[in-house]
This record gives sequence, structure tokens and C-alpha cells, in this order.
Amino acid sequence: MSGLLEILSPVGDMERLYAALDYGADAVYLGGTAFGMRAASAKFTPELLAQGCAEAHRRGKRVYLTCNTLPRNNEIPQFEGFVKGAVDAGVDALIITDLGLLSLAKKFAPDTEIHISTQAGVVNYVTTNEFYNMGAKRVVLARELTLEEVAEIRAKTPDELEIECFVHGAMCVSFSGRCLLSQYLTNRDANRGECAQPCRWGYHLMEEKRPNEFYPIFEDEQGTFILNAKDMCLIEHLDKLAKAGVNSFKIEGRAKSSYYVSVITNAYRKAMDIYKADPDNYVLPQWLKDEVFKVSHRAYCTGFFFGHPKESQYYENSGYVREYDVVAIVDKCENGRIFAEQRNKFNLGDEVEVLSPDGEPEKFTVTEMFDEYGNSIETANHAAMSFSIASERVYPRNSIIRIKK
Repeated sequence: MSGLLEILSPVGDMERLYAALDYGADAVYLGGTAFGMRAASAKFTPELLAQGCAEAHRRGKRVYLTCNTLPRNNEIPQFEGFVKGAVDAGVDALIITDLGLLSLAKKFAPDTEIHISTQAGVVNYVTTNEFYNMGAKRVVLARELTLEEVAEIRAKTPDELEIECFVHGAMCVSFSGRCLLSQYLTNRDANRGECAQPCRWGYHLMEEKRPNEFYPIFEDEQGTFILNAKDMCLIEHLDKLAKAGVNSFKIEGRAKSSYYVSVITNAYRKAMDIYKADPDNYVLPQWLKDEVFKVSHRAYCTGFFFGHPKESQYYENSGYVREYDVVAIVDKCENGRIFAEQRNKFNLGDEVEVLSPDGEPEKFTVTEMFDEYGNSIETANHAAMSFSIASERVYPRNSIIRIKK
């Protein structure tokens, strides 16, 4: 069985790629300009893809390219050039759903790993083995499996085949993301990367002979968010997944911010390091468990891993909980000062918290603040302004300064 225990982070652009690498990802997954399931974050042109792969490889990390849509006839002729360009750029694996694209990938990129997407809905060892026989190096299992089912798939598949599971991020009310609701209501196809997320909308009941008389389905005048799923969070259960045979621990969120990528990658990196150091005594410090609550998130659940998720739907609203704002990104530290670029307004006397890849977040009160010319100021209130604050600590470049709202 493979000894791989990989933290796999989502990347929507170059800023988020650097964030993932800075904060400890072993690998990243991203989309090119076609064939990916996140049309809104399809930011990697061939040039940027090559740049991203070069940076990741320089740090000893890997890059996986999403090719996991269900393409139509007119798109098939484009795939050869797309895949060959990706190979030239240096991608380490192609993430694929469609069997036709799988056959073409083997033809056009025979030396590149193939990972079977969660969109394929793999839920048993027979299908997993068949994908392995067809040339897959890795299978991303459906999110609807229990931990026991994952362990059985691992036990009944070749050791050389890698198993990947989602451990954090948004859940989909439809099976493995195979949803037609968005296309039906908005003509935006979820299986082609254009989901409008109608499962997050509020709904009322209307009787056909009483138009415009809306009856709440739930005891709330705002209606009900009956299709709205909670977010998944398994940071306290990585030991169980590892012992079940999971090789790659995948974080959802290619459309999320670089702050989200930084914080969540950092949390799971440190959690995995704790597990590796003592697999039989996996205990997380409280500050690390708190980190997953310091990004925008919905209510959390553990998905299907521990049985039917009766508490996985959240009916009150579909909004995010957001308790922290990023106020600045560190550029450098010298002469007792942090030099940074502003992201949100904050003031002299505020208590801030600095998150770096080095360890636990550190809080301190801003007692001195200077503009880029060294003049004393009381507030950083101009977008992207350069400033400095007094600090006894030295933090790495791209450390995050945040404030509790």
C-alpha cells in the first residue's frame, strides 16, 4: 500500500497557487481554460499553467489539471491540443470523468498520470479496479461513502492505486455533483463547470390556483433553504481516514479566496504533520481546530463518513459565517517593523493576529503605524496602500494580518 499522505489544495489563479505552496500543500489542482468543472476559476492559460508548474516543481510539489467536465461532440477535437499543451506545461496528472476523454488522454499523454474525478461517482471496489485496469493511477471517491466503505475499497484494490477523498469544503446536494437543477432553472450546466448553485436559494410553496401566494415550507417567513448543504470539515478525523487507506486529502474551493486557501491548507498541513509524528495519538491543539472557523464557511458537518448525515442540511439560510477580515499581507520585516500592503481598513490600537506558515497565530496590539514614507498615521484606509507597523517578531513574506470583526 502506498505510504503517500498528501495534502491537496485548490488553486484558482497564481495568487492562490503561491498561497497553497507557501502554506504547505503537497500538491495543487487547478483548471485550464477548458474542460474544467469550475468555469469561473478557469484562469490558467498555457503560459500561466507552465509558470505554475515550474514554481510548484521548484518546491518539490505536484500539479493536477482538471479535465472533468462532460464534453459535447464539438469539444472533442479541441482535447488533443489541450492535453498536449498541458503535458508541455508540466502537469503531473489529469483529473478525468468522461470515459472518452480517458481513452484520448491515454493516447495523447501516455506518460501522464490519470486521476478519476469524484464526478465519476465511484462507490465500490469493482468500479475502482476497472478504472485501474483502464490506466488510472488514482481514484477520487464519491463523497457519499462511509469510512467503512472507503476502507473496503482500499482493501480490495491494488496497492499501487491511490485513493483520494475530499476532507474539507462545500458539499453538493446532488450525488457526486451530478446535478441538472442549474441547467433546468438557469440554462447553466453544472456538469460543464457553470453551476448557478440553485441549491443555495430560498424556496416557497405555491398552489397553482393561488398565484403569487407563497407558503413557507418551513417555519420561517424567509422560506426554506431545503436543498442547502453544510460544509464538510474532517480536520479532527484525518487519523481515521489515513488508517482507512486514504492517500490524498483534498480541500474543496477553487473559487475561494487566497486567504481561504492559505488558512485551510495551513490547518490541514499542520494536522497531518501531527498525525505523522504520532499516528496512534492524534490530538490537535485548540488553536488549530479554531483555524477552520476563521474563514468564510457554512455550518460544518462530517459528510457521509460516519453514517447517514442526518444533520448535513442547513435550512435557516445559505449564507456564510465570516468572523475575520484580512487587513494586510506582509511584504518583509526589518528594523523592528512589519512592512505590508493593506487589504482592509484597520486602526491604531486594534488587536491584530498574524498567521504565518511557521506556527501558531500570534496576536498583538498595533501601537505604532507608519505610511510608506515613514510618517506616523492612525489608520490604514486606502486600498493596497503600503505601510508599516512596529513588531518585535519577524514573519515570512506573505504572512497574513487579520482582525476579528
